[in-house]
Amino acid sequence: MTEFQRVVIIGGGIAGLSLLYWLTRRGWSDVLLVERFELTDGSTWHAAGNVTHFGHLTSITRLYADSIATYLAAETESTIPIDFHRTGSLRLAYTEEELAVYRRLTGIYARLGLRFRVIDSNEVERLHPLLERHSPTHEIAGAAHTPDDGHLDPNGACRALAAAARARGARIREHCRVADLRRHRGEWEVDCGNSRIRAEHVVVANSFWSRELLAPMGLDLPVYPLEHQEIVTGPVPEIERLEFELPTVRDPKVPANTRQEGSGFLCGIYERQPRPWGVEGIPKTFGRQLLPVDLDRLQPHFPRLFERIPSFGRAGIRTVNNGPIAYTPDGCPLVGPVPATEGLWLATGFCVGIGTGGGAARYLSHWMTEGDPEFDLPFVYPSRFSDPLSRDACLARIREVYRQGYVLPEIGSRSSS
Repeated sequence: MTEFQRVVIIGGGIAGLSLLYWLTRRGWSDVLLVERFELTDGSTWHAAGNVTHFGHLTSITRLYADSIATYLAAETESTIPIDFHRTGSLRLAYTEEELAVYRRLTGIYARLGLRFRVIDSNEVERLHPLLERHSPTHEIAGAAHTPDDGHLDPNGACRALAAAARARGARIREHCRVADLRRHRGEWEVDCGNSRIRAEHVVVANSFWSRELLAPMGLDLPVYPLEHQEIVTGPVPEIERLEFELPTVRDPKVPANTRQEGSGFLCGIYERQPRPWGVEGIPKTFGRQLLPVDLDRLQPHFPRLFERIPSFGRAGIRTVNNGPIAYTPDGCPLVGPVPATEGLWLATGFCVGIGTGGGAARYLSHWMTEGDPEFDLPFVYPSRFSDPLSRDACLARIREVYRQGYVLPEIGSRSSS
């Protein structure tokens, strides 16, 4: 059986579903999303769901803002809750020089209409009373505060996006693995085993599977997964006594992001020796699974984490999750057309998929439907990797990006978020 679709999106995570949603909002309803297993399998299902306005790059701050707006709009349209907790975020600074850099960002956020302010250590303590601003080794000077940040349920967001897109005519096909992809007579042919689909456009949005999917076409995507471990603590009595939810803390000294999870904490640590996974090939059956935990790799980070949030250290570890996340050599996703390959688009390589997936989809949908991007954003264009990298060189850069964690941001330059 052969059918025709205007667009086929490969991958049912946050990036693919956000694009399905945005294409239908722009009037393209003849769109089919195919997913090899079930929606959110891969990396979306185990994501922490953190969303922030403090951009991975100051140049892509709008992608962060548009992501939050996208998920909230899908919730309104579908009436499916995404469980958004608007807690705000604190990105800590340890010197007056760091605070000065944060202040330089004020104009960017003002132009985008986003709430952003630089606060002193007294205000940090008021907003997060469980955070210790004084310590023997590192005194806090203050923080960047983005009050409209928070976290949400990734599965709820994906269900809301899917429902809103379906209501406008889009279709979703789960348990549909793409066995072959080729360009033939001016069209794309997508072979899904029991069915063949002809399409004008194909969007590869299947995260760390994208490299293997496109390799037979001679395309060498610089996308590899790294293991990323997150800790969930037991109950924290101090949290149980609070009458509000604590803001997320992004601490460059650990480096880690830590937020409230129920009556405990959830913390994602950026390890000194990150471990690539699936370099020789992603297991064919890998879907909604986690990887073996290795607490020894996290141990060097615990002293600074417990020093800054003492109640975290007293709570005890309840769960550790280790899941793969896709990375590129510069930490930015691949969003846009594949050079010299008509009708083939990428929405992959997201190391902060929930944080930027919705905004990246809005950006890409405009490019696809209007013929040009809404604004220039070369940091995400696939063409920036036109010169091939060896696997070793690619992995070395990816490890370094991961290790940097929350390095000091500069206007227009790279920093983790």
